Amino acid sequence: MPNILVRDLPEVVHDQLVKRAAAAGQSLQQYLTTELTRVATTPTMAEVLARIAGREGGRVGLAQAVEDVIVERDGR
Repeated sequence: MPNILVRDLPEVVHDQLVKRAAAAGQSLQQYLTTELTRVATTPTMAEVLARIAGREGGRVGLAQAVEDVIVERDGR
């Protein structure tokens, strides 16, 4: 399994990460593995927008979209 080495991490950042790991009942390594996995598997805004831009069809105007949301909310 690959390893990552982070150099010159500010001490205040390291201390905060250690506190968060302890609060989660994890070692720092476990905590960082979980957080880095979350970061790597969550699409960035640029990726989401690129996916949206690549879609075709189903286009409605802003006014229609707002009306649809209002109707949906009123139905709850």
